[in-house]
Amino acid sequence: MLERGNLKQRDQLFDIIRSERSMTDASIYKEHESSLRACMVGKTNAYYVESTGASFTLDSSVSLIHRYCGTLPRDKYSCVKPNFEFLSVEGGYQCKLILPSNSAFQTIIGPSGKDMRLAKHLACFEACKKLHQMGALNEHLVPLIEDSSEDDHIVKNKESSSGAGTTKRKELHGKANIHALSGAWGDKLTRVKFNAYKFEFTCNIVSEIYSGFALLIESELDEDVGNVNLDLYLVSKIVKASVSSCGQVDLDAEQMMRAKCFHELFFNGLFGRLVLKSKSAGEREFLLQKDTNSLWSPKHLYLLLPLEKLNDICEGSLQINWCGINSCASAIKFLRRKFSLVTGDCDDNGTITSPHDTSSSEMECVGANKIHFANCVVDADNIKDRVVLAIHTGKIYCIIEIDSNLSAESPFYGNNEKSKESITFSDYFSKSYGISLRHPGQPMLRLKQSHNPHNLLFNFYEEDARDKSSKIGPAASKLPVHVHIPPELLYILDVKRDVLKSLYLLPSLMYRIESLMLSSQLREEIDGQTSKFNIRSSLILESLTTLRCSESFSMERLELLGDSVLKYVVSCHLFLKYPKKHEGQLSARRSSAVCNSTLHKLGTDRKLQGYIRDSAFEPRRWVAPGQRSIHLVCCDCGLETLEVPLDAKFHTEDPKVVVGKFCDRGHCWMCSKTIADCVEALIGAYYVDGGLFASLNVMKWLGIGAELELSLVDEAITAASLRTCLPKESEIASLEKKIGYEFSVKGLLLEAITHLSEKELGIGCCYERLEFLGDSVLDLLITWHLYQSHTDIDPGVLTDLRSASVNNDNFAQVAVRHNLHQHLLHSSGLLLSQISEYVKVISESDPRSLPSISAPKALGDVVESIVGAILIDTKLSLDQVWNVFYSLLSPIVTPDKLELPPFRELNELCDSLGYFVKVKENCEKVGSAMHVEVSVQLPNALLVREGKGANKKTAKGEAAFYLLKDLEKQGISHGSFMSKGKRDNPDHVYGSSHLKMDSSILIEEHSSEPASHKRHILDETNLTAINLSINMKKGGPRTTLYEVCKKLQWPVPTFDSTEYKDRSLFESCEGLQGSKGQNCFVSKITLCIPNYGNIESKGEARSDKKTSFDSAAVQMLLELQRLGKVEIDPLPSS
Repeated sequence: MLERGNLKQRDQLFDIIRSERSMTDASIYKEHESSLRACMVGKTNAYYVESTGASFTLDSSVSLIHRYCGTLPRDKYSCVKPNFEFLSVEGGYQCKLILPSNSAFQTIIGPSGKDMRLAKHLACFEACKKLHQMGALNEHLVPLIEDSSEDDHIVKNKESSSGAGTTKRKELHGKANIHALSGAWGDKLTRVKFNAYKFEFTCNIVSEIYSGFALLIESELDEDVGNVNLDLYLVSKIVKASVSSCGQVDLDAEQMMRAKCFHELFFNGLFGRLVLKSKSAGEREFLLQKDTNSLWSPKHLYLLLPLEKLNDICEGSLQINWCGINSCASAIKFLRRKFSLVTGDCDDNGTITSPHDTSSSEMECVGANKIHFANCVVDADNIKDRVVLAIHTGKIYCIIEIDSNLSAESPFYGNNEKSKESITFSDYFSKSYGISLRHPGQPMLRLKQSHNPHNLLFNFYEEDARDKSSKIGPAASKLPVHVHIPPELLYILDVKRDVLKSLYLLPSLMYRIESLMLSSQLREEIDGQTSKFNIRSSLILESLTTLRCSESFSMERLELLGDSVLKYVVSCHLFLKYPKKHEGQLSARRSSAVCNSTLHKLGTDRKLQGYIRDSAFEPRRWVAPGQRSIHLVCCDCGLETLEVPLDAKFHTEDPKVVVGKFCDRGHCWMCSKTIADCVEALIGAYYVDGGLFASLNVMKWLGIGAELELSLVDEAITAASLRTCLPKESEIASLEKKIGYEFSVKGLLLEAITHLSEKELGIGCCYERLEFLGDSVLDLLITWHLYQSHTDIDPGVLTDLRSASVNNDNFAQVAVRHNLHQHLLHSSGLLLSQISEYVKVISESDPRSLPSISAPKALGDVVESIVGAILIDTKLSLDQVWNVFYSLLSPIVTPDKLELPPFRELNELCDSLGYFVKVKENCEKVGSAMHVEVSVQLPNALLVREGKGANKKTAKGEAAFYLLKDLEKQGISHGSFMSKGKRDNPDHVYGSSHLKMDSSILIEEHSSEPASHKRHILDETNLTAINLSINMKKGGPRTTLYEVCKKLQWPVPTFDSTEYKDRSLFESCEGLQGSKGQNCFVSKITLCIPNYGNIESKGEARSDKKTSFDSAAVQMLLELQRLGKVEIDPLPSS
């Protein structure tokens, strides 16, 4: 659109139109002129591709050759241009076209022409034809940059949806069924044959005795599943669990019925509810009153039965405790009779009485040495540590002792009501349960209550030992909670306390065994019925376990190794299969084959997501056969099946979606990248136990068709042997001596040391392809060495070790250290000068100083290419390559010598101290250098440094380097390496837990550094208060306070809490109203404001520690508002 009357705009538009017409006319005339010239040459002047109609002519072939050369990989030291040499022949000239050494071919001589120009066109014409026939030009006659041709079968069916394999995308998946848990005996009343596995428990405290148990299951478990040992971590003790196979066991119909009764009674009584309240009538119902078949699922069938404590039985044999099991069956009959008598076992006034026993008439004559239970009379000396069942609640207890000071007629203080009316135990049971006691005068029993099962697979107590030691307050240790119940309301079982203790171990033990079953199931799916590689199921389980599971192991280490194995196999396959493709094309193919989206597609195609464990074990949600779960998590995804379709409607990027929480149908949201990581970890697991061939087997199962064919290795050796080494024989021999390896094919080493810029010798190759291969070889060899050498370090540290070992700078230092750079063949003056400068800097610089020059990439490349050459010369022998290069690479970095990048080290150090690192975002680029400002606020000083570099990352690293020096001079340093546990504890960083600094000690005293890095900045007083609102949900006030500190660059506040067991001290506190229990917490926050001092705020009493932290955080924010630091809108109610 033009503005009316604007002549300037009109003239500009006319100029554009005239230019367009001129260009059109010129192109038409040029095309016409080319056609005329082509006709004069003859009918062979054009080359057509039938499938696409694309073509080139004599004239366009020259530009096409230049375009092709422009797509070849190159660095700043080399020039990838075609060279032309002309030969005089009869009747004209011939042109010899020489392409760069990394092209599909190097030389071609074209037909003769009457002049040089025509000869050049004819040579280019023939070269373009050959390039197309070799695949270097595609069907559209365009040079291939990212090669994705159809003949690449590394990964079949590559299509994957957008976002697959990323951390941002979350997917809903289901769990795989464990086939070994299935059974067909659930409703059978005949004899059943089981495979038996014995559980034995040994505590590190000798006096603690645990009963043995037997697992009876229809399926036969694999050897490494049915015979395992593991530690279970309880408070202040460790129980060693041993699982061993005991052959087969037959149970008849009667034994089956009683064994099921044991399951139903104990697992519901301990971990569920035996007595339920009816929603309609408000009456109590017995769970096992009617048919219980609905509690048993054919997909989840096994029996866990207690064993007799017999010392003289043979090892591996079973002696089931049928006496205890039979008493459970009798108890169920008893309770069925009791609850069926809601209309029968009543007095005339409708009051339920305690059960009447035929032996109760003997009570008065037997004396005080007998105790009257609901089902029998027992001698008082024989009841300690016996297990009892409360007939009014269905709860299971263990008898501690007889309390002779209490009876049912004693006052009852268990109610939390504020009524001053005193009632007795008899009154309480009558009022609450409608029970009239027959023998209120007999002594009460003190009982140990049952509790929820705990996750015993991880030593949380050791992890929290430091936190526990720092707790203050009068209630640091918790006493066991006991209850008092009249004996006549208890059904005494023929089961001792050691059985009860073992039952609490079973959820964790069975969870581990079920996980191993799943791993064994996946192993069978990969290897078939007979496993020829003997991969441990525990190692496969490790490859399926994420950090979110809070286990002592995770897939992180195996994922790191599997990534290197996959990269090596794919690189080697591509190198051998495509000898004419340059490094850029090979790298593009490799990136496509090993990227996370591809691995995600491979994993989901094999339904690997169903095997992954991505959530911590929740013992309360563990359910045994015959048990009804009371901790339900409803499914809201609308699926009736366990398996979730791979549909986009089950994908999301919503950050509010919680990952790692299963619903009752087994559906769980999972990070998409987790599946790709699991694929790599599974490859790593097979490499650890089965070597490279086992890894190839699992890769083939996944659909990665990367094979290492020795015939292709022979072809590569044959091609290398054709290269002449005569001009450089002495050079080759000298280099072999330095390396410590003599090549059988010298041409491989010659190729490995030839840079792309080398043209004088006319070798016709360069090291880029071997460097592509050697990079993956060194990656695998060093990662495998680190994996084996450091078995106990954190996976993150292992990743850091690999990053510090496998990089161009490290390899460049290897080249200089062993004088390998002297043998690099190149024709670049710039490269020579940079290598000389780097060698001089390395030999003279202090290793503790920041490197002033980066290593030329060619130095690291030549080390990698020599490694690739040795691999081919040894016919893919990784062991021989490692034997040669281990001494050259030594010393390989160890955890105590590990140096992190400066900016990361600064972040980790300040994070452990509670300080914030601030990077000024408005970076200014002065000339070719980027300037960045990084600052750290200490309690009484603000340290600021400026860094400069070619990019923001380099500039931040330089500024952080000098900030670390400043902190070190102030006595703040964590050294070159600290374990994760130590980094979490500031006391390990410096001697005192409180840092004292003189505000006069600032940057200007460090005169040794360049002046451009120094800045003296005093703390700026915040004149404008921060406006904020507080989210009063749990954790909200703490988050708000943390964000204020981060914005103002204040140190992170510290929290201290005190636990009180008596709430009467805080009766007026509204925050305790409506909460259960007697304990409460009061927290205090200490906040250091730089150049002001410490301020403290104390919160109100709350029922749990985290809520008390929130209360203290609210008080601190109100105090900051009083000081004018923040403005709170709206003002929260306390």
